[in-house]
Amino acid sequence: MREITVAIVQMKPRLGEAEENLVKMTEMVSRIASQQKVDLIVFPELITSGYELGVRFTEIAQRVPGPTVNLMAQRANEYGVFIAFGMVTKERVESVLYNSAVLVGPDGELLDVYNKIHLRGEERMAFREGYKLPVIPTEIGSIGLMIGYDLAFPEVSRSLVLDGAEIICVMANWEAANIDEWKTYVRARAYENSAFVAAANRVGEDVTLNFGGESMVVGPRGQIMASLASETDPETGAPLEGFAVARIDLDEVRKYREEFQFIQNRQPAVYKALVRKY
Repeated sequence: MREITVAIVQMKPRLGEAEENLVKMTEMVSRIASQQKVDLIVFPELITSGYELGVRFTEIAQRVPGPTVNLMAQRANEYGVFIAFGMVTKERVESVLYNSAVLVGPDGELLDVYNKIHLRGEERMAFREGYKLPVIPTEIGSIGLMIGYDLAFPEVSRSLVLDGAEIICVMANWEAANIDEWKTYVRARAYENSAFVAAANRVGEDVTLNFGGESMVVGPRGQIMASLASETDPETGAPLEGFAVARIDLDEVRKYREEFQFIQNRQPAVYKALVRKY
């Protein structure tokens, strides 16, 4: 058995308050890791900044590696855990910004950065599209990263899986109004790829948007192994901050892929339209 423990964090960042959000993140890592041995912790998209920042993203954007990545890498090293989280990053050219996901490891190292490929709405005015889908081989398994709206495109998770991903970390700012869509996509991506999906969605509101939470860890047969769906305010019904932990067995990935043949029975020669621009 290849068992690991995965934690998903459901958090409300304060808009534009990067230092305050980082303090909250490090406290959450300490809280989780002090209660049990954890191998991987997943935070939501843009968790260091919030979502509706517009031109203010340029003030918060950092290079990678940089202060934020270094701090989270220190925490990863302190607790011997992998940490995936979302932040706004920039290139040497100050005006080039990305909505990014970062993975740091238990040795305090930066493992990889993924820049969101599928930008939605006002994101297109703030960020440049990414163009690579990294899969990171680690001692706890091969990890793929995706962000928010990427979840709606089955090509993303399938590409990650074809490159070896066993665990797909989804970092999201999914709106409360579309939360049924979120729940369906997360389970579908796990089912169709016989993969584990660790999906962390933020809560709270920024300026005009409310975010829906319902973070979850889903197994390769679509089974919900941990969820924050019940973490709601009893008076308002709004989703609350928190975390959930699941013990997963990565041997199930190979088991179910062999049993159901979703990968082996593909017919790529027939799928030429997939790479044609609409």
